[in-house]
Amino acid sequence: MKDLIEYPDADMMMLDLANTIAGSLEMNLQTHDRASLCVPGGTTPGPIFDSLCAADLDWARVTIMLSDERWVPESSPRSNTALLMHRLCVGRAAAAQIAPLYMQTDTPEEALDELIEGLKPALPISVLLLGMGADMHTASLFPGADQLDAALRDGAPALMAMRAPGAPEPRITLTAPVLAGAMETHIVIIGDEKREALERAKHLSPQSAPVSVVLPNATVHWAP
Repeated sequence: MKDLIEYPDADMMMLDLANTIAGSLEMNLQTHDRASLCVPGGTTPGPIFDSLCAADLDWARVTIMLSDERWVPESSPRSNTALLMHRLCVGRAAAAQIAPLYMQTDTPEEALDELIEGLKPALPISVLLLGMGADMHTASLFPGADQLDAALRDGAPALMAMRAPGAPEPRITLTAPVLAGAMETHIVIIGDEKREALERAKHLSPQSAPVSVVLPNATVHWAP
């Protein structure tokens, strides 16, 4: 990995990360017409979103996307899109463009082509923020998932459907080439269990530790 930054507590880490991401987007907008920000779902990044949405940026020139999504409507409590809309795409950041990862179809496969077309103008990702599970997954690249090998290949499409043991619904996820091709990558983790998992991931294959595909270019942020 490029760097490991340790913080005394999670609150400080979240605020620092929000400032770092805002600064990176500002620098991108100085040299490019648009910038793109990719963020994870789940509960961990919520405090980052709460600070970042107030950043004084030209948000109308920023495209925001998720790294992955559960195949559920935005009305579902399990929707990552709902978290995004309620905590990041508010305040000043409400002016940002959203590249969706969900459509109202029965399966993600039915919507893949259209969703991929919607992502293309925002690639490569300017700033990528990811989480990591204790099982060393990132986005919806889970060890043991049905399409993991295909999603790790260099020629993988930008998005793939993914079904994993223990996951109650299908997922859609950015694939390894898109994630690894981001211009700037940050991974945020909390707790000793994930810190130990990160150390293991450095020495494992992407099939066993999918997060390893982004580690070479990533700055990891950790708080106890």
